[in-house]
Amino acid sequence: MTTAMGAALRRIQLGNALSAFGNGFTVPFTFIYVSQVRGLGAGTAGAVLATFAVAALFVLPLTGRLIDRRGPVPVAVAGTVLAASGSLGLGLSGSEPGVIAAAGALGAGIAVVQPALATMIVWCSTTVTRSRAFATQFFLNNLGLGLGGLLGGLIVDTAHPASFLRLFATEAAMFLVLGAVVATVRLPAMPPLEKDVRQECGDAAPAGGWRLLLRDRAMVMMCALGFVMFFACYGQFESGLSAFAVEVSRISPATLGAALAANTAVIVLAQFAVLRLVEHRRRSRVIALVGLVWTLAWLAAAASGAVHGHHAAAVAAIISTYALFGLGEAMLAPTVSPLVADLAPARMVGQYNSAFALVKQLALALGPAVGGVLVGAGAYTAYIAMLVACSLAVSAVALRVGHRIAPAQDSPLHATRVVARSQRGVPAQVPEAERISA
Repeated sequence: MTTAMGAALRRIQLGNALSAFGNGFTVPFTFIYVSQVRGLGAGTAGAVLATFAVAALFVLPLTGRLIDRRGPVPVAVAGTVLAASGSLGLGLSGSEPGVIAAAGALGAGIAVVQPALATMIVWCSTTVTRSRAFATQFFLNNLGLGLGGLLGGLIVDTAHPASFLRLFATEAAMFLVLGAVVATVRLPAMPPLEKDVRQECGDAAPAGGWRLLLRDRAMVMMCALGFVMFFACYGQFESGLSAFAVEVSRISPATLGAALAANTAVIVLAQFAVLRLVEHRRRSRVIALVGLVWTLAWLAAAASGAVHGHHAAAVAAIISTYALFGLGEAMLAPTVSPLVADLAPARMVGQYNSAFALVKQLALALGPAVGGVLVGAGAYTAYIAMLVACSLAVSAVALRVGHRIAPAQDSPLHATRVVARSQRGVPAQVPEAERISA
């Protein structure tokens, strides 16, 4: 990686970490703030959370084309300003229309920022270094969210609405800091060696829109894979899984908080150890392994319900569930986003990142609804069976994706070999027989 690329990437990661820190101040407390502190009720609080997802669904179809046409930097800066206005609006609004409108601005702003930052990371890394760059981003995001939530919990006081204003003002300030940092980034051109890797992958497609993306069967399969992943994991954290733990496993809310802490701890402690294990293996096979890890996680959740009469065993099982999810998340960080980036033609990176973010938002919108309905109806066996099936589907689809993509897209190790050949003046096209089997 060149010095210019490294300096730009460090700025992006710093701004991203500060933004996650600010976001951590408000995420755990938004529902309580709207429903209790502002006295608008649980219905309005639920509408606010739904608005986050709906706003993202509206802006993401347009965001990718805008990133590819205008560049990710101005799009990211505009997104941070929109998100900051929404966050501050939530802290100042006391009416139902006001908090819903502010939530829409915040959700739209975050939805714009995420694929723009992902595209900037792609531009500031190569196929060889991209896994580590995205793993670092995921690590800093979780660390920032955890620290922000911890400090926010020390500041917040439901008896004093002004304490919540401080939380939202801090979040808004961090978004503006992110915008200021991003605005100073000078993105480098694609390195010649990166072009060699993309040449082997057949990257000769012109810039295009949704029609061109939908003709890319590997990307369509990745989107299907992403939907199932986010539906079966992140889409259950705040609804189905927590409800199952409390109602079936008889876990107290305080113990549930400890389980969530275990999830974050595994991500933070294991991220770079996991990275060393996975960055020289095929990404598709690592994702397939995640499906098996999450299958174990859902079976552990089922076990916690079966032994709810033995409190210690139920607690251990549910904490194991969240810890296994954290291990799977740590394995996905250096694999999924880099794979999406390497599937994209050079002039459509923003479009591909936005399409994958859109699929993620759809899963996060449907996951809690489906999980909540099943658990609320007492269909606990069907709930666990559905998610075990989803986890196994992750493994199956990931292996199919691996058969449809070029070796340099599936493995940074193979990309390293392409770079080495290029440096020796050997043509970038590598014979089929040299595909790695790791």
